[in-house]
Amino acid sequence: MIVTMHRQNPEQRYVRKAVEILSAGGIIIYPTDTVYGIGCSAENKNAIERIYLVKKMKPGKPFSFVCSDLKHISAYAHVSNAAFKIMKHLIPGPYTFILPAAKMRSLPKILVSKRKTVGIRVPDSRITLEIVKALGHPILSTSVSVGKGEMLNDPHLIAENFKNQVELIIDAGPLSSLPSSILDMTGEAPVVVRKGAGDVSMWE
Repeated sequence: MIVTMHRQNPEQRYVRKAVEILSAGGIIIYPTDTVYGIGCSAENKNAIERIYLVKKMKPGKPFSFVCSDLKHISAYAHVSNAAFKIMKHLIPGPYTFILPAAKMRSLPKILVSKRKTVGIRVPDSRITLEIVKALGHPILSTSVSVGKGEMLNDPHLIAENFKNQVELIIDAGPLSSLPSSILDMTGEAPVVVRKGAGDVSMWE
């Protein structure tokens, strides 16, 4: 299924449909504030395994947890006071934060086995945030790409490549090809792992 959604005023029937699909173990492709993501419920083992197959990813390669706010994050990662102050100013926004992983006992073992860190995203996207809030827990997500990491940000190309492999594609128009900036927050000061969208000049 492919639906067109307004970025600033998401149609609630499509938000509900996305949540229904995620809750049932389905996979969706959705817009963030940077690139399109392919995601599933972080609590569904079968859906997580499907994403590995769809993306042709090696098992164990990390995903990001897409959360709705800082309160959401504490269940999946340990956030120091210093990290909290920085993240508070950057969330929601085009950043992925690498944080020490919490125990996350409620999540499938495929996600938490031997994992010491976790990637957290709170995108500045009304569509994403409304879906995650309605779902009630994070979306496990990775970027929509083909081949050797070529990102697809045109919904028509995404549909050509993935329409038979996912339950829902949300078309919000072409997006930027620039992914989120990645900040490692596990030490005393942030370390820029990837410079993408978002200003990271103060930590370079």
